[in-house]
Amino acid sequence: MNDFVKQVENARVYDVAIESPLEAARGLSARLGNRVFFKREDLQPIFSFKLRGAYNKLASLSAAEAAQGVICSSAGNHAQGVALAARHRGVRAVIVMPVTTPSIKVNAVRALGGEVELHGDNYDEAFAHATKLMHAQDLVFIHPFDDPEVIAGQGTIGAEILRQIDGELDAIFVPIGGGGLIAGIATYVKALRPDVRIIGVEPDDSAAMRDSVAAGRVVTLDHVGIFADGVAVRRVGEHTLRLCRQYVDEFITVDTDQTCAAIRDIFEETRCVVEPAGGLAVAGLKKYLSEHALSDKTFVTINCGANVNFDRLRHIAERAAIGDQSEMLLAAEIAEEPGSFRRFCEVIGRRSITEFNYRYNDTRAAHIFVGVQLSRGRGERKELLETLRAAGYPAVDLSDNEMAKLHVRHMVGGPAAGVANERLFRFEFPERPGALLDFLQAIGTDWNISLFHYRNHGSDFGRILAGIDLPNDETDELEAHLAELGYAHWEESDNPAYAMFLS
Repeated sequence: MNDFVKQVENARVYDVAIESPLEAARGLSARLGNRVFFKREDLQPIFSFKLRGAYNKLASLSAAEAAQGVICSSAGNHAQGVALAARHRGVRAVIVMPVTTPSIKVNAVRALGGEVELHGDNYDEAFAHATKLMHAQDLVFIHPFDDPEVIAGQGTIGAEILRQIDGELDAIFVPIGGGGLIAGIATYVKALRPDVRIIGVEPDDSAAMRDSVAAGRVVTLDHVGIFADGVAVRRVGEHTLRLCRQYVDEFITVDTDQTCAAIRDIFEETRCVVEPAGGLAVAGLKKYLSEHALSDKTFVTINCGANVNFDRLRHIAERAAIGDQSEMLLAAEIAEEPGSFRRFCEVIGRRSITEFNYRYNDTRAAHIFVGVQLSRGRGERKELLETLRAAGYPAVDLSDNEMAKLHVRHMVGGPAAGVANERLFRFEFPERPGALLDFLQAIGTDWNISLFHYRNHGSDFGRILAGIDLPNDETDELEAHLAELGYAHWEESDNPAYAMFLS
C-alpha cells in the first residue's frame, strides 16, 4: 500500500490532465439531507478521467519502448486518452475501435492524432485484432484498466479529493467498469483515510466486479447491458479485482432509469450533460440513501465522463422521470363510450397526464397507455393503482416493464387479424450501417413477421421488438434458429403490456 501511495504521488498526469474541481451540489444536498460533492472529471480535456492512466503509462515507458509505438482497443474514452497522451509524448498510437463506434468518437480520436483501425462489432473483437497488430508491428499495449501504472494514474483522483475536501468525509461513490478507477481511488484513500467508505456502483446488467468479488475470482459475464457503454465490461482485471477485494467496502447496482434520473440531477446542478457512466455514482448515492436512514453526512461522487452522443438525449430524458419516481406508466381498461376518459382522469385527480396512447379495439372496452406525474414517489404509485382498481378500472403498473418503456408506448395498436400463433421477442444487435438489413436477413424467411418495431437510441446497439407467426409444431426449429443467430434476445409473449395492447 505504501509503495502504491508513492506511485500515485509521483504519477505524471498533470502534463495533460487538470486537477478537476470538487464542487458542492447544493440543490441535491438539500433534497437528500446530506452534503454531496461532485468530482468533475467530466471537465478534463477529453471530458473523461481516462487520460490520467493513459498518460501515466506512456510516461513510464523507456525510450526504446516509446519508439516502438503503442496500441489499445477501445470504443471511447480510453481511446481518446491514449491518443492525447501519445500526441503529447510524440509517440505513434494505433487505436482499434469496433465498427459500431459512433463517428463522433472515431473523429475525436483521429483529431488527436490516433491511427484508427475499425474492426469487429464489439470490444472483444476489437481487442483480439489489437492483440494481433501488437505482435505483428511490435507495439506496446496500453490496457484500459488492468495495469499498475494505469491504476496509479487514476488514483490521483483520490489524492485530489483528500486535498480538496474541507472537513469530514464519509464515503466516495465510484463507477466501475473494468475497475481501474475504483482500484486506484480505493487503494490510495484507504492508505490515508481508512475510515472513508469506498462504494462501487455498477449497472444492474453489467455487474462484473460485484460478481467477481463474490466469487473470489474473475467472472466473465455472458451478456452486459449497453446503456452505460463506458462501463459495459464483461470481464474485470486481475489487478483490479485483487485491489477491490481488499479496499472496496461494498457494491451497489442501479438500473437504466435511475441512471437517467441521476444525469438529470447533475444537469440541474452543473448545466452539463454527463454520459451514462458519468451518472452512475450519483444514481448509486441516491439509491444508497433511500436504503439507509442517513443525514448530515458528507459524500463525494465521481462524475467520470461526459462523452455522450447527442442522439441519446431523447432516451435519457424519456426515462429520467421514471427513474426519479416522478412519473408512472400504467395500462388500464376503460369503457368504450363517450366521456369514459374524462371519468378516468377524475379518479386520477389533480395529477398531470404526461402521456396518453389509445387505439379503438371493440365496442365494449378500450385499453389505454397512460403516463401520470407523481409527487411522492413509489408509495404514490401503489396508492394510485389501488385507487384505480377500487374505482373499477383494471390497471397494471408498467413503470418497471422494459418492453413497455422501450417499444409499446410508441406502438399502441391492437391485435392483428389472422395471426393465431404469434410469439413476441426483443432483440439487441450491433448498430452499424446496414445492421437492420443484416438482422432481417439473419432472421430469414421461414416464418412470417407479424409485428415489428425498431428503435435506435444513439448507442452502439439497436433494439427490435418482433412478433413471429409460428405454427405450433415449429417451436423447436425457431428456438434453434434464434440460438444460432447470436443476437441477445428475450421472449416477451407473456408480457402484460403485450396482452393489453398488441395481442
